[in-house]
Amino acid sequence: MEHLTLLIGVVIVTALVFDFTNGFHDTANAMATTISTGALAPKAAVAMSAVLNLVGAFLSVQVAKTISGGIIDEKAGVKPEVIFAALVGAIVWNLVTWLAGLPSSSSHALFGGLIGATLVAVGAHGIHGNAIVMKILIPAVVSPFVAGLAAMLATRVTYRVGRNADPEATSKGYRAGQIASAALVSLAHGTSDAQKTMGVITLALVTGGMVAPHSDPPLWVILAAASAMGLGTYLGGWRIIRTMGKKLTDIQPPQGFAAQTAAATTILASSHLGFALSTTHVVSGAVTGTGLGRQGAVVRWGVVRRMVLSWLITLPAAGLVAGGATFVALQGGWGVLLVGLLGLAVCAGSWLVSMRKPVDHTNVNDIDELVPPRQPAAAPAFDAFAADPALTATIPAPQPNATRKEAAL
Repeated sequence: MEHLTLLIGVVIVTALVFDFTNGFHDTANAMATTISTGALAPKAAVAMSAVLNLVGAFLSVQVAKTISGGIIDEKAGVKPEVIFAALVGAIVWNLVTWLAGLPSSSSHALFGGLIGATLVAVGAHGIHGNAIVMKILIPAVVSPFVAGLAAMLATRVTYRVGRNADPEATSKGYRAGQIASAALVSLAHGTSDAQKTMGVITLALVTGGMVAPHSDPPLWVILAAASAMGLGTYLGGWRIIRTMGKKLTDIQPPQGFAAQTAAATTILASSHLGFALSTTHVVSGAVTGTGLGRQGAVVRWGVVRRMVLSWLITLPAAGLVAGGATFVALQGGWGVLLVGLLGLAVCAGSWLVSMRKPVDHTNVNDIDELVPPRQPAAAPAFDAFAADPALTATIPAPQPNATRKEAAL
């Protein structure tokens, strides 16, 4: 029992580390457009988001219950070691995508880790396939389109209504609206993503016999998960904020307001229904939709394609990492230790690589590399002399006027 309690303690700490990475990985979801348009200073934006993420974590536990009892059958023999390996797989994928500045889904990294670890440990009978399809996969496909369509329509209506208004006055108003809508997204993010870690910790407590199956997360679990998420949010995932706020499309205040309002509405509705939605998918879809909704805006489809590709491979990639980690962790205490050390090595390596070209609140809006490409240079004029050296011997080069007169004489 002492070993089990120690192992569960390790799982809880690892879950909070994942929650921390989730916080800075997903800060862009709430604050990228607000920062990119200058509605809020970067540090003030992430501080506000951190506080509201913490508050939002206390508003609902429906998503946490989906995680703790909806995806994995806790009675199928899932052990704390398996949950530990699943979390390591999710953390590794989060750090890889953060380093690349890709707004991939932390939620799907967690789901992939849990699914991959469970498949290796107990087999397919430990997975609730219907719950995965209905509450994870279908929302993952539908939500970006719903949020994108809503944001596109809202952007078009916004610009049409304000086409005769003073641009400077309306810009100030929309910046104020952006702050309010960003606060709503942060609150919604807390009701969704922080609960996923609560669900994992509760699942670990259930597997250890410390909490009854299908129980709500204990209060201390809610507080710990909310605090870890808030701290990670405050530190800010500046690389992903740059991608979301500057690389997908050029965002003006009305667009930022439309994107955040559409995203917050979608996330809050899904949290109420218990759907374990990816806020990254929702906000990315909304931001892209605003680019389609504003006449003259440019959507960088190359960035969108890379982002969508990362969405497609996140769940299986995290599952593969978690599956390998599970195989090692189930070998005994040395296996758990080895998996933990490898996870720490990935964390340290990611941080060292990121320090080579740091991105923080001082340069998050610097996008020199995103200056629209220049038009291709005109093809050099055809040089007959260069093309055929023999012509230089038969056609003399032009001579100055004085030389020509001398030659005539």
